[in-house]
Amino acid sequence: MPDIFSQDLPRTEANFAPISPLSFIERTAEVYPQRLAVVHGGLRRSWGEVYARCRQLASALRTAGVGKGDTVAVMLPNTPPMVEAHFGIPMAGAVLNALNTRLDAETVAFMLDHGEARAVIVDPEFAPVMQKAIGLRKATTPLLVIDVEDAVYTGSAQRIGTVTYDAFVAGGDAAFAWQPPADEWDAIALNYTSGTTGNPKGVVYHHRGAAINAISNILEWDMPKHAVYLWTLPMFHCNGWCFPWTVAARAGVNVCLRRVEAQAMVDAIRTHGVTHYCGAPIVHGMLVNAPEALRAQLQGLPQGGVKAMVAGAAPPASMIEGMETLGFDLTHVYGLTEVYGPATVCAQHAEWDALDIGERARLNARQGVRYHLQQGAQVMDPQTMKPVPWDGETMGEIMFRGNITMKGYLKNPAATQEAFEGGWFHTGDLAVQYPDGYIKIKDRSKDVIISGGENISSIEVEDVLYRHPDVLAAAVVAKPDAKWGETPCAFVELKAGATTTADAIVAHCKKHLAGFKVPRAVVFGELPKTSTGKIQKFELRKQAGSAAAIDV
Repeated sequence: MPDIFSQDLPRTEANFAPISPLSFIERTAEVYPQRLAVVHGGLRRSWGEVYARCRQLASALRTAGVGKGDTVAVMLPNTPPMVEAHFGIPMAGAVLNALNTRLDAETVAFMLDHGEARAVIVDPEFAPVMQKAIGLRKATTPLLVIDVEDAVYTGSAQRIGTVTYDAFVAGGDAAFAWQPPADEWDAIALNYTSGTTGNPKGVVYHHRGAAINAISNILEWDMPKHAVYLWTLPMFHCNGWCFPWTVAARAGVNVCLRRVEAQAMVDAIRTHGVTHYCGAPIVHGMLVNAPEALRAQLQGLPQGGVKAMVAGAAPPASMIEGMETLGFDLTHVYGLTEVYGPATVCAQHAEWDALDIGERARLNARQGVRYHLQQGAQVMDPQTMKPVPWDGETMGEIMFRGNITMKGYLKNPAATQEAFEGGWFHTGDLAVQYPDGYIKIKDRSKDVIISGGENISSIEVEDVLYRHPDVLAAAVVAKPDAKWGETPCAFVELKAGATTTADAIVAHCKKHLAGFKVPRAVVFGELPKTSTGKIQKFELRKQAGSAAAIDV
């Protein structure tokens, strides 16, 4: 039987368009051109102005020879150019590569080469690292370097490019007729994630996934029009969990913040009426553990008036209670770079309100259920590829499938195929699933340490330790930390006769690693090994909790 609903009903420009988050800013600029869009120090810009600047940026990039499929890297804090980059760069048909500002020059150089960056926009604070990274590039192709000038920045301003950002944007056409992607599968962003072996992997996002996760953010939070969003979450983390596009869709306000500090957060909340912000546990802890005088400045806020989203580690009871005392409403989410940031949410139920804080913390500490527009989030047996029983006890691996999943790893087909084996994205996180369907992580199959929301590859740190001439064997595991959640703890077995100190080990690591990756504890001694010589990390994890911390 012929399908009558497919006969003479073609897909045309009139009834089908690729989904892209670029349409969000276009609509908001049409409907709310005078509404406040960006706040940064004394700077205020409306959505009409921001949209015009994004079109100018796209136009200027095209004039400079940057177009479809080209990569534009940015090394920026949470400032207006970073907001504009999320729209202007893809409007030119290019792919945004937001670089982690905490990385060392060698890692940045690898990313510039691997992503084949054609241009880079750099904030003055990170000019020295970027200049060194550019010098370390293996590529010989020209790289357009654009210097940002920021009135809020008070440090020394080093110029490494050929043009300033504002001058570059001013040279573009504010009426530039940018085109949506011909295919929603086209790449919109490239984000690097810490792998457990070798170089970082380049995670490629598509327009469809970016738009759909941005919409899911709205649904998970019941985010209203004109929300006031405080940028405490770095926009280089999974494109700020897609919130640059979410805020545009809601015609909200981007309250920019160069540096995340408790006083700055409180000032922004009070001054601008912040309604929403995201961050790792350490960010929320800044407010919960702030001096009483500072916390008192938050008194008078309506209960639940500030919505806070936390990811990176489960919120403990003390944090949930502390946030409630401040009048904040905390939502726990979970995800990875490969799924555009958060892709599950610990959706709360009204009946939980009547429970004591300990029980509420237990329930809220779970990673939860799938985002609205993610097709599937399951705990699966990786051998059989069948869901585990929902008994809260049977361990399996968290897996995702659906639109909120990356295209794959750039130039790494083997890793992409492995990640998508069996038609699901394998996270490497081991978990159980409760009878109500809520997921709870129990362990990580990957030895990744999550410190202050940053992923640290233990193998990367171990590789540096092995380069020390006195080190015979080394292993790095996570050490619990009240402030950062976790920090690297190094267990080091020295060569016979060596007398290296912990301070010397730390100094060696500082030469080769970004600051947040440097071990905060160093323990010397023979490492526990299996009969085949494999280091038993599970034994080291037992010891890590009591290892003495080092001031690095």
